[in-house]
Amino acid sequence: MDPASLLAWHIAMGADEAIDIDPIDRFTTEVQAPVIARQHPQAQKPAPPSGPRPVAAKPVQAVVGAGPEAAGRVAAEASTLEELKAAMEAFDGGLLKRSAKNTVFADGTPGAPIMVIGEAPGADEDREGKPFVGMSGQLLDKILGAAGFSRTENVYITNMVPWRPLGNATPDGATIAMCMPFVKRHIELAKPKVILMVGGVSAKALLGTEEGITRLRGRWKELDIGGQKIAALPVYHPAYLLRQPALKGHAWRDILSVKRKLSLS
Repeated sequence: MDPASLLAWHIAMGADEAIDIDPIDRFTTEVQAPVIARQHPQAQKPAPPSGPRPVAAKPVQAVVGAGPEAAGRVAAEASTLEELKAAMEAFDGGLLKRSAKNTVFADGTPGAPIMVIGEAPGADEDREGKPFVGMSGQLLDKILGAAGFSRTENVYITNMVPWRPLGNATPDGATIAMCMPFVKRHIELAKPKVILMVGGVSAKALLGTEEGITRLRGRWKELDIGGQKIAALPVYHPAYLLRQPALKGHAWRDILSVKRKLSLS
């Protein structure tokens, strides 16, 4: 199509003006109203200005969030679990937080002897605002219950990351680094006797290792958090056990090991 015909076609379709380089808010554009004569012309009000109104662009929000240094300062200021929860809800977690529905802080009994630290919320957890409430959470409750533990009496549950990653992606190093100060302060305030590191993400992050969960599982470690020496056990994530049911026997042995550890403490 030659340029003249193409231009004529655009005009016929209503595309008869160029787009400006500045953003325009068309919803608040003033329309020139006709002047209607009244009995007292001197009382007529001037017509509002016509034409589009330029709109200032909003500042771009950071994708990565405030970062680990800011998280460390904010976490250190929290002296109770309630203050820590409020601080995390107010913290700039970047795109990760903005894409989530809820800040999933914790569930269970604060001050319980067992603290479970998982990886990150899934869709069910993000919707309800509590950790481990989906199918993997139900299996976790059964494993704990088989040894006489429950979140209503003697278990406190949280995650390494309080916001659901898009697409349930595995949290990357930058995300873990930003959330780590909150996790460590969470442990300091909860004061557990035993920590269950559920899944490879939490085990590797808290132990500072690159070993996989299959090599770490079932081997007791010791964490030094804020001067506290806490026994910690890496275990399989319930979601992994749902895909590999033959490994549930390992989970049973691990929870019995926790029971023995608490009886000796």
